[in-house]
Amino acid sequence: MISYNPKDWLTFIFRFHKAETLRRLFPLILVIAAYAAFICFLELHYFPFTKNNAAIRNIPQMHSLLGFVISLLLVFRTNTAYDRWWEGRKLWGALVNNSRNLAIKINSFLPHDDYDSRHFFHVLIPRFAFELRAHLMSENTRLALDTKPHPEIPDFNRNKHIPIQVASLMINKTNLLYKQEKITGDQLIVLNAELQSFMDICGACERIKNTPIPYSYSAFIKKFIFFYIMTLPFGYAISLSYLCIPVIAFIFYVMASLEIIAEEIEDPFGSDANDLPMQQIAVNIQKHIGEILG
Repeated sequence: MISYNPKDWLTFIFRFHKAETLRRLFPLILVIAAYAAFICFLELHYFPFTKNNAAIRNIPQMHSLLGFVISLLLVFRTNTAYDRWWEGRKLWGALVNNSRNLAIKINSFLPHDDYDSRHFFHVLIPRFAFELRAHLMSENTRLALDTKPHPEIPDFNRNKHIPIQVASLMINKTNLLYKQEKITGDQLIVLNAELQSFMDICGACERIKNTPIPYSYSAFIKKFIFFYIMTLPFGYAISLSYLCIPVIAFIFYVMASLEIIAEEIEDPFGSDANDLPMQQIAVNIQKHIGEILG
């Protein structure tokens, strides 16, 4: 995740980060500009009758109406994507808190001379965070709900779920401590809520990972943007002449950038620049568990 100072305006305006959409869209922007220049050239020099054509001159009004509709769609798209990103951040924040709470309770409930049990939880609690990160970044997890085979992924295996195994080990160990009378029944009930929360968080993260925005909605927005941009030169070549070339290129940059940003943040469990810093969060959990359990 990119760290920045939100109050530093000059940095935002004059510095181009590698995550900027302009870098990714620059070839397409050049294509759109060349297309707009071609349409302008034809209308201004080879089809002069379009200057006095009422239908052609009223095309910008249609674009104004469609622009309002597409702006609403893009706002909904980006808000939905950000909600998914923020929910992922809340889930990992809950994982941090639950890991600390479990370690604090283990430290309080276990006898101080039970070094083996303390070491066990010292290793397994942060291990769950690291394994959950690897699980969420795996292509297998993203395709978990697919019914078709994936021969392009040679190690595609639905049977390996490491976070479940780590959580199972912690629950089995806690149950063994109860049988050995190192913790009481009441303490077992208290620990059970924290242990259960690990798989609740894992399941919620998987829901975000393997359930993308519906295909028809995402495809419709892309098609809408494409045809909207492709028809802009026909309406603005008469009124703006060749000035419509940079105007149309800029409009495409804004609309396509919003869609690209939404695509990037709707899956917060990846390796993009704006994805969640899961590795650093897991390292912090490991550090805090070490401080608690010694």
